[in-house]
Amino acid sequence: MNIPLLPILAIIFAAALARATFGFGDALVAMPLLALWVPLRVATPLMAMVGPVLSLALLYREWRHLDLRSAMRLIVSTVAGIPVGLLLLKRVDEKPIDLILAAVIILFAAYNLLRPGLLRLRTERAAPVFGFIAGILGAATNTNGPPVVVYGALRGWPPEAFRATLQGYFLPTGLAILVGQGIAGLWTGPVVAVFLASLPVALLAVVLGQALGRRIPAAKFRSAVYVLMLALGLVLLIKTIS
Repeated sequence: MNIPLLPILAIIFAAALARATFGFGDALVAMPLLALWVPLRVATPLMAMVGPVLSLALLYREWRHLDLRSAMRLIVSTVAGIPVGLLLLKRVDEKPIDLILAAVIILFAAYNLLRPGLLRLRTERAAPVFGFIAGILGAATNTNGPPVVVYGALRGWPPEAFRATLQGYFLPTGLAILVGQGIAGLWTGPVVAVFLASLPVALLAVVLGQALGRRIPAAKFRSAVYVLMLALGLVLLIKTIS
């Protein structure tokens, strides 16, 4: 298989930069662009390999800001939601689920951009609900990230805690997905070779993204998160409709 290395490395750099700056968004940046250059059977496991590396690199420098209790509540409830998602996957068309998810993300992000600060969760009691929904969506449509990002935004975490706690959630869930893809035979030689070649680029993006993230004031950081979420919802909507 002929894989164009330079464009792939540029895409991974941009994706890792987004993840390091905001704590999420690497798949939003990478997957639509990678699909222009390589098949999904290459793009999907490649980003699954890159994701845990980004989480580890970010946690290495920001682990002090990790809200471990919140991350654990989200992880446990996500695991509980996976069987429900698998059941839906067998019995329900995933297109309506994706449309609803896209609509919720778009409305939530737009509302918070227009009326910032009005929607807030004051306690962690709702964490299992968001984690459970993430488990359902992750198993049914491979999109477990948005509910967790929404939860973090509603909790109003400071930028450092937002990034670190998301990594504390994404690391174990990402490793589980990666192992599953390995069992399914998606760890091919070309994918592993591109992954290894991308490591220096991804780690450089982490350093730059963390420096950039620290320079963004908290209020502007939250606005940027909502803009990125709005883009995520629009990409998901377009992908589902098309």
